[in-house]
Amino acid sequence: MTTAALYWISTGLLSLLYLSSAFLYLTKGAWVRQTLAELNYPAPYLVPFMVVVKVLGPVAILSRVSTPLSDLAYAGILFHLVLSASAHLGVRKPKGALPAIIGLALLALSFATQNAAREIPSPYAPGFASHQSVLTERR
Repeated sequence: MTTAALYWISTGLLSLLYLSSAFLYLTKGAWVRQTLAELNYPAPYLVPFMVVVKVLGPVAILSRVSTPLSDLAYAGILFHLVLSASAHLGVRKPKGALPAIIGLALLALSFATQNAAREIPSPYAPGFASHQSVLTERR
C-alpha cells in the first residue's frame, strides 16, 4: 500500500470519526450533556462549540485551503483527543477513551503521511526536507 493511500484512508477514517461524533452531539444532545457533566465539563457551553470544532477540523484538513490552517487543525484535534482520553481515564472509564485512542492513531498516521499525498507540503510533517529536495531537483 502506498503512503498516499495510507494518508487518504487514515484521514478519511479520522474525518468520519469526527463527523459522526458531531452528528451524535446534534442528535443525542441530552445524553452528550449528561456524559460531559459526568466528566466534570461545563456541558451547556461546551456542546455547541464542540459541534462546530468537530466539523471544521476535518474540513480544514480535507480541503487544505491553507497549509497552516490544516496544521492548526491537526494540533487542535491532537489536543482534543488527548484531553478526551485523559478525561475518560481520569474518571476510570477506559472504554470511553477507546475512540480517542483510535483517533490518536489515525491522526498520527494521517499527519505523518500527509506530505506524500499533498502537493504543498507541511513544514512540520516528517519528510519535509526530503520533499523540498525533490522539488528543488525538478526546477
